[in-house]
Amino acid sequence: MRDTLNIPVQEIAAICNVSPEEYLCFESGERDIPIGALKNISKKYNIGLTTLLFGNEPKMKAFFLTRGGKGAAMERTKAYQYQSLAAGFIGRKADPFIVTVDPDADDKPMNLNSHNGQEFNYVLEGKLLLSIGGKELTLYKGDSLYFDASLPHGMKALDGEIVRFLAVIF
Repeated sequence: MRDTLNIPVQEIAAICNVSPEEYLCFESGERDIPIGALKNISKKYNIGLTTLLFGNEPKMKAFFLTRGGKGAAMERTKAYQYQSLAAGFIGRKADPFIVTVDPDADDKPMNLNSHNGQEFNYVLEGKLLLSIGGKELTLYKGDSLYFDASLPHGMKALDGEIVRFLAVIF
């Protein structure tokens, strides 16, 4: 996309709040691009977040139905898989996802992320360790958290079990 729109590396790196070298690692696939960087690109260039994540342009204006387990899916990092629940709706005010956190990442350091806006997380299954602004919280099935997404945040599955949660990014 950057090449197609003729956007200099320095410009897009600044939008992502990283160095040009770090941005090029995202672009080459050497490092996972944080959702916050994608959100910043989405907002700056008026490109839907799910278009950046999944490569498809939304087409629906009145409603968009996602059947259970059928949302557009992508593995953004080795630890997280995102399933979009509204990828086909034009002009969304929020981006809802079902996020699956792999328990195999238990022994790895938590990957922190931040982006403009707000976020809502609701745990569907499992036990989730969520770090937000330096505070660690344990969320269980049925727990929810609404927070300022500009605070560094990250999550890990606990007890060796998969965690699934609803994430809505505003």
